[in-house]
Amino acid sequence: MFHLFKGHRHFHPHMHGHGSFGHHRGGGGRGPKMFDSGAMRYVVLQLISEKPRHGYEIIKELENRTGGSYTPSPGAIYPLMAMLYDMGHVSISHEGAKKLHTITPEGQAFLDDNRQMVNAVLARLSEPAEGGGDLRTLMHALKEAVIGRARDGSATETRLDAIRAILRKAAADINALD
Repeated sequence: MFHLFKGHRHFHPHMHGHGSFGHHRGGGGRGPKMFDSGAMRYVVLQLISEKPRHGYEIIKELENRTGGSYTPSPGAIYPLMAMLYDMGHVSISHEGAKKLHTITPEGQAFLDDNRQMVNAVLARLSEPAEGGGDLRTLMHALKEAVIGRARDGSATETRLDAIRAILRKAAADINALD
């Protein structure tokens, strides 16, 4: 098991005390094993390098990239983000009670120096989980498409009606299967 702060786990307000690296759903090889040896820090730093993010956004993005088969716990993500800050790899700006994390030049250099590891871990994230991962991935892609096209600022009532019609037809077609 991967421990970020040996002996100091009880000091972080977001820790749940279970030591798990996340909530694992489905039967695939995801979950705690996926992020052995500190690989999680590469993924989190990569996500922050793509755009500044809050902790909750990182959790949701990891869930998105795994098609919903892996949701890291706050007890895994928040201490890791604090460690990245302590290492000088991210900077923090406050937006009310939220902390927005932005990659620093040192963090980008770390990512660049470890690009092969980063790419390998990211590739594992998108692999379908065993036991129905393909359906889960497709459902997630559908959800993202619906939300993205319905909320992109240019959504017209005509587009929303078309989305509703597509969803109704898809549900009817699925229900009609033998």
